[in-house]
Parts: sequence; structure tokens; C-alpha cells
Amino acid sequence: MTEPIRLLLADDQALVRGALSALLGLERDLEVVAEVDRGDLVLAAVTEHAVDVALLDVEMPGLDGIAVAEQLSQEAPSVRSLIVTTFGRPGYLRRALDAGASGFVVKDTPAAELADAVRRVHQGLRVVDPTLATESLLDGMNPLTEREQEALRLALDGRPVADVAHELSLSTGTVRNHLSSAATKTGAASSVQAAVIARDRGWL
Repeated sequence: MTEPIRLLLADDQALVRGALSALLGLERDLEVVAEVDRGDLVLAAVTEHAVDVALLDVEMPGLDGIAVAEQLSQEAPSVRSLIVTTFGRPGYLRRALDAGASGFVVKDTPAAELADAVRRVHQGLRVVDPTLATESLLDGMNPLTEREQEALRLALDGRPVADVAHELSLSTGTVRNHLSSAATKTGAASSVQAAVIARDRGWL
């Protein structure tokens, strides 16, 4: 019998990790060998436990799942990464694939389909939630520049322009221009609304 595919689960919610571990553990050819609750613990864990496929949540402390996928693609290229998230946003999908993730599925994917996604990713194939793939094509690319994204992240919690400017070491006029441009691109009436729209589309 061939060796089982060795899995790491990275999710900051213990209940979710437990459920995924129980479901995937029912498959004879899959074995969960490591679990972590922070993104910045993944690299060390995949090395220590000789992991084949890392299942990553998007939003985690330490490092988010997309940043972890990029880190693995650069520093542990033999490990495949599969994003398994509640946040099925087309922008996240694009960013994850650009970062080197091999797959992207949502957490309500049926157990048999998730197990199959793991197997296909392990074989070197790319697996993408079909609904998200369609939405991603319809939504188009992220239109925001890197500076606009930085300004919107800080504006998200309603920070004054002067605070955003100080944080980014830019003039208030430049920050206003970035926020105004971002509002135009997102069709928003304010910078906070633009930030919310961009976040919900997975552009931040």
C-alpha cells in the first residue's frame, strides 16, 4: 500500500481544525500529521512533519493564508498549499493563485470533494471552487494600486487622513489623491466605503 498523503491544517479556530481533521482522517489515503493555529507556525511545522499538502485558512494571526502560500512556494516548494476558507471572495482567489497556492475551496465544500481536492493538489493539479472561478472572471482584476490599497487598509477603521499620511510617510494631499482615486475605481461615496467595498471583494 502506498504511503498516505501527509496533511497540515492551519486555522485559528480549534473547532474548524477538529472537524477538518476528523473528516479527512476518515480517508484511508490521507493523514493529518500537524495542526497549527497561526500562519507564522506553518513553515516550521511542514518541515518538521514532512508535510505533502498544507490546508490554509485565509484570515489567521501571524501570517494570513495567502502570505503563507507564497512563503511555502518559495521556501518549501515540494509542499502544495490548498486554501480552505469561509471567505469565498474572488479577489482572494486571484491573490492566492498568484501567491503560489495550488487550490482554493470554501469550507462548506462536501467532505468527499475536499478529500478529492487534496488528492488532486497533491498530484500537481490546480483545484478551484467553480463558482468563485466564474465570479473572479466576471469581477476582473484588482484595479487598485499598491499605495491605494495601503491607504484603504488604514482608512478602513475610519482613521483621519492626517493619521493615514503619517503612517505611510506621505503628504495629506497625496493620501487624499490615493483615496479619491480608490473611491472612483470602486464607485464609492467615501474612502471608508471604498475600503469596505475593496475588502469585501478581496482586494485588500
